[in-house]
Amino acid sequence: MKQVTVPTLQVEAYASLAGEAAVERIRALARPLEGLRVVHVNATAYGGGVVELLYPLVGLMNGLGIPTEWWVLEGTDAFFNVTKTAHNGLQGADVAIDPAMQAIYREVNLANSRFDWDRYDLVIIHDPQPAALASLVGERKAPWIWRCHIDLSTPNPDVWAWIRPYVAAYDGAIFSLAQYVQRDLTLPLIAIIPPSINPLSEKNRDLEPAEVEAVLERFGIDRNRPLITQISRFDPWKDPLGVIDAYRLVKEAIPGVQLLLVGSMATDDPEGWTFYDRTLRRAGEDGDIFVLANLHGVHDREVNAFQRASDVIIQKSLREGFGLTVTEGLWKGRPVVGGETGGIPLQIQDGQNGFLVDSVEACAERTRWLLEHPDEASQMGARGREHVREHFLSTRELEDHLQLMARALKITPPVTPREGLFLAG
Repeated sequence: MKQVTVPTLQVEAYASLAGEAAVERIRALARPLEGLRVVHVNATAYGGGVVELLYPLVGLMNGLGIPTEWWVLEGTDAFFNVTKTAHNGLQGADVAIDPAMQAIYREVNLANSRFDWDRYDLVIIHDPQPAALASLVGERKAPWIWRCHIDLSTPNPDVWAWIRPYVAAYDGAIFSLAQYVQRDLTLPLIAIIPPSINPLSEKNRDLEPAEVEAVLERFGIDRNRPLITQISRFDPWKDPLGVIDAYRLVKEAIPGVQLLLVGSMATDDPEGWTFYDRTLRRAGEDGDIFVLANLHGVHDREVNAFQRASDVIIQKSLREGFGLTVTEGLWKGRPVVGGETGGIPLQIQDGQNGFLVDSVEACAERTRWLLEHPDEASQMGARGREHVREHFLSTRELEDHLQLMARALKITPPVTPREGLFLAG
C-alpha cells in the first residue's frame, strides 16, 4: 500500500464558520483520545467523494493530537474492473461477480493485507475495494470499522450475498444513511455519519469575482448568458446523458443557456473513460455544451469558480450514496436540482433550497423555473448555504468520528452524541 501525505489542520480555523461551540465540543471530545493511532484505507488518492472527506478528516485529527494516517491499497486493472462491477451491483445493477472475479478480488486484498496493522488503535476501511481486508488479517488487536459511502438501499442480492461475509468480519460499520443498513448485517457497532465538505479547501473557499471571471474566460464560457452545471464523475449513475437531454428542453425556452459538465477521472474507476466518450457523443457539435475533466486543467479552484458562476447546479443522479457536489453547490449559495435518491433528499429541501426530480422532464422544468425567477433562486441559494453550515461541514463529521472512536474503544466521551448517530453499540 501507499501512504497519502496530508497537511495538518487546526480546528480553530473553522470557528468563524462552524461556531465557537462546535470547536469547544471537538476539543473536549479529543482530549481523552490524544495519542491514540488511527489509520484509514481506501482505493484512490485522487477523484471522488471519499478523497474529499479524508483530507480534512485526517488533517484535523492530526491537529487534535490523534496520530492519523491514510493509506491507499494497490490493485491491478482487472481488480478495479471487478470492484467497479461490485460498486454497480451494490447500487442495484444487474451484474454478477463470477468465481474468477472473486478470486482476483481476494488475491489483491490478500496482498494488501500484509501490513503492520498492530501499530494502530483503530482501523477504518472505506468502501468495497478493500472490504476483504478484515477477514484476511489474522489476529486483530484493534477495532476494525467498515465505512460504506455508496447507495446500498436496494443492492443486487447476489452481489450483497458475496460481499456480506467480508463486511460481517468487522467490529462495526458506518453508513451515510440509516436506509443503507442491510437487515441481515448484525455488527456490534453501527453509526450513521453523513459526509461533509471542507469549507476552507481550495474547492470551497471564497473566491474574488475576478478569479471567477478569469476561469470562465480561460474555458470560453460566456458570463453574460445563463449557465447550468453538473459536477460529477462520468458515470451512468450520475446520468450526464439525462442532464444533456434536460438542457436541450430548457434551451427550447431559453436559447442562450449554456451547459457545463465537469468530472474527474479517478484511478479506481475504469468505466469513467467509456462514459466520458458517451457523454461527448451525446453533446455532439453543440458549442454551448462544455464537457471538461481534470485532463483539461480543471482542478479544485476551477470547480469552485464554475459552481459560483452557475445560475443553477444540477445533480441528476439515479443512485447516489450522498452527493457532495450537492453540498458544494448549496454552500456557494446556488439552488440545486437533484435526483430524488440516496443522500440528496437529506440536503435538498424541496422548494426551499432547490428541487428534487425524478425525470428528465422534471429536471428541465425546475431548471427553467429557476432561470426565469432569479430573485427566488437567490433566496433558495441563501437558505441552502445555511443548511450546509448547520449540518454538513467537516467539523460536524469530525465530531461524529470522535464519538465513534470513543465508542469503539469503550471510552466515555465528555459530550453527548448527536441524535441518530448510533443504531447499534
